Amino acid sequence: MVPLIVVLVLLIPILAIVLDSDVGKAIARRLERGKRARDDSGAHDRLVYLESELERLGKEVGRLEEESRFLHRLLAEHTDPDALPPSGGARTSDPES
Repeated sequence: MVPLIVVLVLLIPILAIVLDSDVGKAIARRLERGKRARDDSGAHDRLVYLESELERLGKEVGRLEEESRFLHRLLAEHTDPDALPPSGGARTSDPES
């Protein structure tokens, strides 16, 4: 019984050293990669959804840019003082008549 306890006590630090080494980190990465491969179907569905949302938002931004250009053009045309009609409906009298 005592030799078993001694072996367990010695294995704990050895196991900690191995897990903290490059070999232990490589094993952990390989295990993570295997886990991700199983969960990949959900990630693929999310990627497809995000791509479709990105395309929709791109079209929406294009539409908003077109509206903005149109409004700027309208504002630029109406701020010209010569383009405005006379104010108050007052008629200018013709001096010749």
